[in-house]
Amino acid sequence: MNDFTQGLIPGMDAATAQALDEQIHLLQKITDYEVHEYPVEVLVEKFTKGLDDDTAELFIPDYQREFIWNIKQQSRFIESILMNLPIPYLFVADVADGDRKGSIEIVDGSQRVRTLVRYVRGCLRLQGLERITLANGTTFEQLSPPRQKRFLRKTLRMIELTEHADEEARREIFDRLNTGGTNLTKMEQRRGSRDGTFMLFVQTCAELPLFQKLCPISEARSKRREYTELVLRYFAYCARYAEFKKSVHLFLSTYLDDQNRESTEQSRALLQAEFEGMLAFAFNYLPNGFQKSPANISVPRIRFEALAVGITLSLREQPDLIPTDVVTWLGSREFITHTRSDASNSRPKVVNRIHFVRDHLLGRSVEIDAESEPGEGDADDADIPGEQ
Repeated sequence: MNDFTQGLIPGMDAATAQALDEQIHLLQKITDYEVHEYPVEVLVEKFTKGLDDDTAELFIPDYQREFIWNIKQQSRFIESILMNLPIPYLFVADVADGDRKGSIEIVDGSQRVRTLVRYVRGCLRLQGLERITLANGTTFEQLSPPRQKRFLRKTLRMIELTEHADEEARREIFDRLNTGGTNLTKMEQRRGSRDGTFMLFVQTCAELPLFQKLCPISEARSKRREYTELVLRYFAYCARYAEFKKSVHLFLSTYLDDQNRESTEQSRALLQAEFEGMLAFAFNYLPNGFQKSPANISVPRIRFEALAVGITLSLREQPDLIPTDVVTWLGSREFITHTRSDASNSRPKVVNRIHFVRDHLLGRSVEIDAESEPGEGDADDADIPGEQ
């Protein structure tokens, strides 16, 4: 009698038991990990060095890019570090292939890392502290030099998945850590609560073979309705990008509600023709479709939005447009800055990256959007110098 015939579940034969054990062993190898401990100063450097051209060693993947902590949440986290309170582990992963090979992808902990970067670089003024009350209204530079040094030496522990963990495994871990595997994505929520004629139309467009060929995404993202999310973003930004404020979820949901109520069969047919025209243009003139390079396995939302909407706006002005020198600006540092993995969704940034594509296609100077109006976004939510 071998190990696989002892204590079997009733109805399970030895071969099935052995197969189960081998499956568990394989998945344990895929999620193999190491534990590291880094000072704040090192984490900030790993995140910011190379940020301008999207080559930073420590980076935030597209599936969890949004920075959602408000000023009070950020301040409370900094206060916890100043008080020497235990900080939860960061979860990261060694990227095994693609153009980020050898870099470290943040699986869970992007809010904490970005908060550290904002504080150390002087972009966060602490507010709402209940324990270290004298720090309210202060920035990192206002700490005494010895206290600054001690803060930068504070260490955070990091669980690093080895290169055996592929993208799907990393995404599953992110979902389990943040939702317990039960919470719905925003698009899944919309499909359940905002179903209607326009939502069905968006789903139809999301299934077009040319769209999925030009805009490859992982199987895990596809299962979570990412293609539908991208198409809804495309239509919403094409129609209202200049009206965008801060909340992507509210912006998209409001647009979807309006279109479910007001769109007609004729208006949807016109939108689909414009969408297909954009895809045909991308097929003809973008060397890698919406991908940064053939080595990239998934297209970030921001890159797709900038290119797709920018193309559409340019075709509205010149339907017979034949662009020149596309490769040069697609590979430029400026375009990478507009669409890199940590680019934000403030109104000027949304508008400027769309205008960048539109105006380069049309061969003219880029129309730069004015700064945000007062009250737009969170108070004191300044960008990190050189970031986004």
